[in-house]
Amino acid sequence: TSQGEIGVGGANYGTDGQVMTSGGAGAAPAWEDASAGGTAWQAIKTGATTMTSGQGYFVNTTDSAFTMTLPSSPSLGDFVQIIDYAGTFDSNTCTIGRASQPIQGAAADMTVTTERAAFTLVYVDSTHGWLLTNK
Repeated sequence: TSQGEIGVGGANYGTDGQVMTSGGAGAAPAWEDASAGGTAWQAIKTGATTMTSGQGYFVNTTDSAFTMTLPSSPSLGDFVQIIDYAGTFDSNTCTIGRASQPIQGAAADMTVTTERAAFTLVYVDSTHGWLLTNK
């Protein structure tokens, strides 16, 4: 048995961090590097920011209210995560700018006024736009 193949007795020869994937009917399985996945958390934001899909944002509105703008050309499954870092969304709101796509089916920005809010928005299509994953 050579590297990248399954050996006798369940032994395998992929390298550290790899996963086995199916080649489909009649094809041999293969070893591939695992995708990173997950959320890439960003440094604390204290002013207006244009967000990037796949990233999480600790938003600090202690000094003033500001807008976090959603990505402008989203695709199905794009997501962003937002957390009220300092517990001040109730006194200094965080506005989620829609960047021309709907939020929850509405052609309007979203205003967040809940202290310690934490949520994920995922993009579905141009009709419903960005949807909350939990309510």
